[in-house]
Amino acid sequence: MSTAMTKDQILAATLEELTNVAPDLADETIPPDADLREVFDLDSMDFLNWFTALHRRLGVDIPELDYPKLRSMDDVATYLAARLGGL
Repeated sequence: MSTAMTKDQILAATLEELTNVAPDLADETIPPDADLREVFDLDSMDFLNWFTALHRRLGVDIPELDYPKLRSMDDVATYLAARLGGL
């Protein structure tokens, strides 16, 4: 995937991969700042699968050490944007 992505494109890809991992969220409205573990009861396996899917799609490594700071859609999009060349 090209590194020239807008934040909206990153958010769209992030949401698409999240709903692939947790299909029950497809009909949910996910606030960008919502703590996904708290609000939607995602567990560590869901996050691992999601981050693995994002790595495959975007080519961005997400070290396990960074997982705790990636709690919301905004957190993940900002993290990915920085690693894709910044916005």
